[in-house]
Amino acid sequence: MKTDLDHLPQSKQQELERIQRILLEEFEVAIGQATKLHKRDGKVYKIILFGSYARDDWVDEPENGYQSDYDLLVVVSHEDLTDIAHYWYVAEDRILRDPAIARPVNIIVHSLDEVNSALKRGEYFWVDIARDGIALYELPCHPLATPMPLTAADAYRMAKEYLEHWLPSADTFLQNARDNVARGRPVEAAFLLHQTAERLYICFLLVRTLYFPRSHNIKFLRSLSEDKEPRLVDAWPRATRVDRSRFERLKRAYVEARYSTSYAITNEDLDALAASIARLRGIVVEVSEERLTELKSQAGA
Repeated sequence: MKTDLDHLPQSKQQELERIQRILLEEFEVAIGQATKLHKRDGKVYKIILFGSYARDDWVDEPENGYQSDYDLLVVVSHEDLTDIAHYWYVAEDRILRDPAIARPVNIIVHSLDEVNSALKRGEYFWVDIARDGIALYELPCHPLATPMPLTAADAYRMAKEYLEHWLPSADTFLQNARDNVARGRPVEAAFLLHQTAERLYICFLLVRTLYFPRSHNIKFLRSLSEDKEPRLVDAWPRATRVDRSRFERLKRAYVEARYSTSYAITNEDLDALAASIARLRGIVVEVSEERLTELKSQAGA
């Protein structure tokens, strides 16, 4: 695996070094409170930069509402240590609030066994990381497995099943959202629109990569998806503060629309978000069908 960050400006190298340090510091604090031996003796085996900053095709245009995120894979010694709420929430919060870190940071955490099992299955998401990722930190003697090829026939079958499951699920939530708007229940509609967007991104990621992260953060899911398919950017207007705040309100709906009595959203916002989600659905269907055609052709060959 690569370890060289020389393709990045010095400022970004410093940001990544700071992020790495925060992750390791807060992990040590978290496991220090554990009672079980395998948790107390837990280790971070690797911190791997993947995505656009690893490939060197990142975008940094905050004035236009688009800025590539840092995507990081943290590989740990045991599956129990992947729990974000117990071991990584404080680190994520510190990173989010750190004024020296100027762009969004997305973190996924998996055990080495999980990652290596996926590599042995040939799952595209992990194979891409093994090929293109850059190790910011790693302990010796804990290598990634050699990726095994996944047959196009198996990939086609899996991707087709994912599309057939997740697209109807998204459509059901979208219809329920529209029904709630008609009933004058905007808060419930916002939650259902969030779930629609989440399912559309899951659908895309599974069809394209055979993986999606354990996250309800649609901003994170959007970032990972757009990193794989730039056409998805067109689903969401970002040029104005209103555009960006609407998406943020939709992101917050997963928790606040269910549990906060202060959450509110207008019908105008709901209409705009529903229009974006309809565009998102159209793009997801288009690119997913292209992917299935590609895999089917490869399987036939």
